[in-house]
Order: sequence, then structure tokens, then C-alpha cells
Amino acid sequence: MSRAGTQSLDLRAAAVRDAKRLVVKVGSAVLSKGNIGLHPPTLERICRELSLLREEGRQIVLVSSGAILAGMGRLSLGERPGSIPLKQAAAAVGQSLLMRHYEEAFDPYGQRVAQLLLTQEDFRSRPRYLNARNTLFTLLHLGVLPIINENDTVSVEEIRFGDNDNLSVLVATLVGADLLVILTDLDGLYTADPRKDPSASLISQVPRRSAELSFWAADSGTGLGTGGMVTKVEAARRAAASGIPTIVANGLVEGILARILRGEAVGTLFQASSSRMRSRKRWLAFASQPLGRITVDNGARDALVHGGKSLLPSGVVSATGGFEGGEVVSLCNTDGEEFARGVANYDAEQVERIKGLKSAQIEEALGTKPFDEVVHRDNLVILE
Repeated sequence: MSRAGTQSLDLRAAAVRDAKRLVVKVGSAVLSKGNIGLHPPTLERICRELSLLREEGRQIVLVSSGAILAGMGRLSLGERPGSIPLKQAAAAVGQSLLMRHYEEAFDPYGQRVAQLLLTQEDFRSRPRYLNARNTLFTLLHLGVLPIINENDTVSVEEIRFGDNDNLSVLVATLVGADLLVILTDLDGLYTADPRKDPSASLISQVPRRSAELSFWAADSGTGLGTGGMVTKVEAARRAAASGIPTIVANGLVEGILARILRGEAVGTLFQASSSRMRSRKRWLAFASQPLGRITVDNGARDALVHGGKSLLPSGVVSATGGFEGGEVVSLCNTDGEEFARGVANYDAEQVERIKGLKSAQIEEALGTKPFDEVVHRDNLVILE
């Protein structure tokens, strides 16, 4: 094997060697095996593989699509519903059926399971986020395998994740996973569409910084799921940016999870950032919902991004959005591009009154000075 090939396997081994807490996402294309409705043998095989990983002492959180898929089979629908009411009806019919399949598939291995149905609001709200986190940690401590899906029966556009690839990243950051595995119906990320181009080659690894990487990504080809390779790439990059290595691999291949955990060269590994975000900063970066915007000048941006500084009023250009102190805001450059996110110490009207001032002038402008900073460094995260 070449030196580059050896280094590649070493990187894989390092990414999975000490992975004790895994988030595994399985999509509808895998659970259906390309058909309408669930494919029980495939679901049962995945449950067997997950149970074997649990026997090795690993903690597993499963993010599973399939409620709408199961409902389609039960309702004899020939194609994925187009309207939201019909999708929600199919999800309502299918969710209990999906969980019944999982309970029956895990039962021979003595593996207890729990169902969690989440919406964006469970992540955007800090108290609800922490509540979900505590629930998951308690289940893992009790040896229960959580199975998570979007709450399709009540989700509307404003609170939808859009796809379970995105949800899997939020769950991985929520529980501080050591590894995220996204199972799809392809072997990984390719240079071109492998279904159409025989010269397409599998990309074994995606470096932390890969802006120039040329790859193929398209919407879901089966018509059964909501995602596609493009959503998996976006999800994997977000997880990697938070310090969680991510592998996209073929969930239809027998023994794929064991091979991944042995460090074999299967699927596509997205290398993680060298620094791992703390829990609060993961929430700020990936789950919070900014309620306003603070525009800063170039000097302040450089101090935040490269100097590790807090945002002082002297660097503020403007504040918009009607946010209150203690709420999350986007920090933007003068071109309107968000480069950071943080918790504001002052409300929008106060920030407007103190913008451009030195910290020593805050009390004169507001009549009080509870903070020197508009956003403190401890409550701020730089976005990649």
C-alpha cells in the first residue's frame, strides 16, 4: 500500500478508534430498499448490527426516517405524498408501525428502545434543548437505545428540519457524539453520478478544508426520501466543523457498521475540525435561532475571528431586529454576511445608542453599565 493510502487508513482508524458514542442516521432509501413501504429484512439487519456495537460497550443514538414510508405502505400510496396534510397523515399512521418494527427487531438482543419525536423548536429553545439533552443522556445511562425522528405529524414549514440528515447533525452535537454515520443507498461521495458515469470514483476522505473539492451531489433519486447526497454533504460538513468526524456509507451493505468501526476504507470520511466545540457553543452554532443582527466593522470582525476577543460597542455599526438582552443574534460584516453568532448583553435599542462608543462611555449613554461587552467571547461562536 502507498504511503498516502496508509496515512488515509491511519486517519480513519484515529476517527473511529475511541468512538464510544455514535449517532447513526438511516434514511428511507435504505429502509425501503427502493420499494414502497418498509423492507423488514434490511431493518432487522441494521438492528442486529447496532446491537453488536452496543455489546462492544458503545452508546448508540439512532436517527431514523421511515414514518411516512411505513404509512405509505399501510395506506397503499403509490408515491410519496405531495401535500403537508397527507404527509402528516401518512406519518401518523406510519410512526407507530415503524417503532413496532424496531422494537421487534431489537427484542432478540435484549435491547430496549425509546422513541423521541423532535421539531426545530426543541433545539432553538435553550431550555428545551437542555431538556432533550438530559433525557437522551438518561436513556443512554439506562442502556436504552433512543430512536429519533422528526415529529412529522405536527411540523409545519417554520419548524421543519427539512430532512433527517440535518436532524442527525443536531442530535450529534446535542449528545456530543464521537462519530456520526449517515447510511444511504450509495457507497459514499463520488466525483460524478455513479449511476450514469462509469468513470465516477469514490471519494474516500474529505479534508477539513475542501472548498476546491469537485464532487457529485444531487437530490434524492428514489423519490421516497426528502434528502439526497447534497444534504448529506452539508450535514457532514456541519458536524465536522463542530469537531465530530462523519462517515457517509452504504447502509444496504451487510456488516457496514462493523467495517466502519474497524477503520476499513468504506464510505466517505469527512475529517473533523481539530478543535471540538463546547456544548453551549455547539448550540449557538447549529441549533439556535438568531432573533436579530449586529453589523460590525472590519476591525471588530478581525478581532473576533482572529484575536479571540469579545465584541465591544466601539466596533458596532448597527443593530436590527428588535432583540432583547440575553437573546441570540447574528454578527455580520458590512456586506451583510453572518460570520459569528452570540448572546447579546444589551437589547437592540441600547446597542444602537452605544454603537461606536468606548466601554467607559456606556454608563453615560445608558445610565447604567452592567457589561463592558455587547457580546462576550464566552457567549460567542465563530461560524466556519
